[in-house]
Amino acid sequence: MLHSIIIGEGKPLVILHGFLGMADNWKTLGKQWSENRYEVHLIDQRNHGRSLHSDEFNYEILAQDIKEYCDEHQLKSIYLLGHSMGGKVAMKTAVDFPNLIEKLIIADIAPKEYAPHHSDIINGLKSLDFNTIKSRKEADKQLALRIPDFGTRQFLLKSLYRVDKNRYGWRFNLDVLGNSQNTIGFQDAITEQIQIPTLFVRGGNSGYITNNDIVIIEHAFAKADLKTIPNAGHWLHAEQPELFYETVTKFLEE
Repeated sequence: MLHSIIIGEGKPLVILHGFLGMADNWKTLGKQWSENRYEVHLIDQRNHGRSLHSDEFNYEILAQDIKEYCDEHQLKSIYLLGHSMGGKVAMKTAVDFPNLIEKLIIADIAPKEYAPHHSDIINGLKSLDFNTIKSRKEADKQLALRIPDFGTRQFLLKSLYRVDKNRYGWRFNLDVLGNSQNTIGFQDAITEQIQIPTLFVRGGNSGYITNNDIVIIEHAFAKADLKTIPNAGHWLHAEQPELFYETVTKFLEE
């Protein structure tokens, strides 16, 4: 049901991308961990990448997807890493299936509600006319009219693919995801403290985890630690990959 890239052998490390991302976003870091005694599972989550497209899309079902994936691949006592939306899925998986996870890494997201803030990106993606676009360069040019930031466009264009020889399309399910912004920011109350050792990693230039959120984190996670990656924003793993790798690896090997 879920598409994945599996590399390496050893302790299972399952990695969950963020909103509008895909497994490929984590290939470079995944390869590094695979060379360090980990069996790395890079997941395409529901409605992303090459995984199933479905009208059902909420954190409960996304967490259930991860449980079923682990059952299918006979994974136990996993290390689970999630970035942004993937971090929310990882937290929900920890709530619903705590015995599945040995260690948890949450990248630049807190256990709180976030207001919808992807409208400009969604509108930009919907503005592309795939009846006229004949190349990636043309897609980038059209997208730049709505999304001026080059890095954001390059991230999104990773999900552009040829549906057939005459037409491009998105690998993510834009119709469902475009209508899911409230779902993306949603946060279930964590009523019972999670006992799994958990590392929160935030970007020093990102506002997704503030100092005020530390109380929320400590209330929900009994064994939480917070590390800050300097000179990095929300895409901290892409902006400071070496520091991110070192920070997470140290936690995994403790």
